[in-house]
Amino acid sequence: MTTQEGETMTDPTTEFLEELAEKGHEPLLKSTSGTLRVDVENGKNVEHWFVTIEGGDVTVTHDDAEADASIRASREVLDGISSGKVNAMAALLRGVVVPSGDLRLLLSFQRLFPGPPRTSKKKAGTARRSR
Repeated sequence: MTTQEGETMTDPTTEFLEELAEKGHEPLLKSTSGTLRVDVENGKNVEHWFVTIEGGDVTVTHDDAEADASIRASREVLDGISSGKVNAMAALLRGVVVPSGDLRLLLSFQRLFPGPPRTSKKKAGTARRSR
């Protein structure tokens, strides 16, 4: 996707996985090794991301190879998870994310997803009234 200024825009899933690849090492995965394939459904097309983790060292490619674990979901759901707007475990329990393979690896990987975005708005009714 390209903006009017000619800049390339990416979706949250692509940004998340590219940042993970760029980082190269993820301390939260230091005791984790395995391969994970993320299948992103976008209409009739499926985009594949292949993540290899070896003791926290991470590489990311677009291979469509067999993996120790995989997840499949729509772009919308994965973008929500990657941006912190959707909880990965809740999406799994609702059945909008389809897992297969080594669930321990999936649980380790899901820790990398961001938490919910912070809001600066106060809840209605919590502001003090002055008398």
